[in-house]
Amino acid sequence: METDTKALAESLEALQRDFADFRVHYLVVNERYTQSLATLKGLTTNAKTAALRAAASAKHALEATNKAYEAVKDAANQSLQSIVRDAADAAWAAAESASQSAASAAESSAVCAAAVAQQAEEISVQAASQASQAASAAANAAAEAVSLSRKAAVLASLAIEKQPGR
Repeated sequence: METDTKALAESLEALQRDFADFRVHYLVVNERYTQSLATLKGLTTNAKTAALRAAASAKHALEATNKAYEAVKDAANQSLQSIVRDAADAAWAAAESASQSAASAAESSAVCAAAVAQQAEEISVQAASQASQAASAAANAAAEAVSLSRKAAVLASLAIEKQPGR
């Protein structure tokens, strides 16, 4: 009986040591998890902000493309070849900017989606949704800017062909 009690006491001590070890490991893992979660939240917020800025940039580029297109239309009726070329080039550059902004917004949206996949937190889900919407807005603005840029290039070509001496 005494051996059974001794063995039982040793087993109980071993279990207590194991439990203490598990508790220490749990605290370490929990601390790392908390730090990772805070990092993911920060990354998600930054990615959302970048996506929103890229969408705003794409909208500004679309506005610039639209103004350049209008300048090409106005200049096409006059004999100002260099203005027509410059406006067409500006429209192309703005369209390129919008495309790059859309790509940036899409990348930011992907970062948010990865953060959500890593940690399905409410804030991450909301940020990913907002980043996705921003990426969509940037892509739409870029597509419209590219379309206007193409129209500006066609008008510029037609205006240049109409010039005397051509």
